[in-house]
Amino acid sequence: MLRIGIAGLGFMGMIHYLNYQRIRGVKVAAIATPEPERRAGDWRGIKGNFGPPGEQMDLRGVETFASVDDMIDQANVDVIDITLPPALHAPAAIRALAAGKHVFCEKPIAMTITDGMKMVKAAAKADRRLLVGHVLPFFPEYAWARKVIDSKQYGEVIGGAFRRVISDPTWLPNYWNAEKVGGPMLDLHVHDAHFIRLLFGKPKSLSTTGRMHGDLAEFWHTQFQFDSGATVEATSGTIEQQGRPFDHGFEIHLEDATLVFEFAVMGEKQGYLCPPTLLDSTGKVKEAKLSGGDPMDAFQSELKEVARSLAANETSDLLGAELALDAVEMCHAQSKSLATGKVVKL
Repeated sequence: MLRIGIAGLGFMGMIHYLNYQRIRGVKVAAIATPEPERRAGDWRGIKGNFGPPGEQMDLRGVETFASVDDMIDQANVDVIDITLPPALHAPAAIRALAAGKHVFCEKPIAMTITDGMKMVKAAAKADRRLLVGHVLPFFPEYAWARKVIDSKQYGEVIGGAFRRVISDPTWLPNYWNAEKVGGPMLDLHVHDAHFIRLLFGKPKSLSTTGRMHGDLAEFWHTQFQFDSGATVEATSGTIEQQGRPFDHGFEIHLEDATLVFEFAVMGEKQGYLCPPTLLDSTGKVKEAKLSGGDPMDAFQSELKEVARSLAANETSDLLGAELALDAVEMCHAQSKSLATGKVVKL
């Protein structure tokens, strides 16, 4: 039985807790959160943009702590699952690793490359696993794209265009604080940076144009350059209009096919603007038949991969810390290119 301690009980902490209940061989044994009502099981104040609303929870059999440090020191757990605000990821992870715990940390791995490298080094020193919660590859559309690419049925992947745009999340505190959250670059686009890194490797350079929100990137377009010659671009950021709170998609080019998909939330409606579709070299249009459209299913699959990786004492091809660190480096390079107007080498 893999025993989990959840550090931080906001929306994502609740999502992790609920999905651990759906996985055999895993038990949430401890929770750390400063709010006394949440330690008592009153989660009715927790809300998010998917999944069930918070409710009164039965936490019998779960140890509760007011501080993460106390949980690390006192709880009988194998893994610390960090769902704290991004600026707190590094210190909590390093502390847990030094105490001999494995760590599963929500994205981004850290706010800075330096802190992320400290986490990787701490894991190596402690001989513990450090996994990072990049859930996008587990969403059915992105998992479908990976499966088609990995099959080599349509040749090599040669390029792609990726999109992820939201309305300004005015309800999130510190969203535009560079030290605490980092705006849409580190909170939003890091998903696609990670997926691009997963498909194409690490870019050698990039060039970004767009607009700023104070000192942070607000909306931008990036061209990535790779040694392979792959043609890759990304569009991301926020808009002020709240009528379209979410939009994401891709167009991925293979030698003998193109994969296309776009999903958006518009007002009270949500759905595909373009369903996941394969365009082959004969002119055929093949719509993919996918299951598991509930975002909760993607998080369940992600946490199953955490459990599998730790049980097998193996790294994860999808949740490895080095991939996550590269994604943060790509985000910072884009911010630098946007601010300076120059090509940035990685």
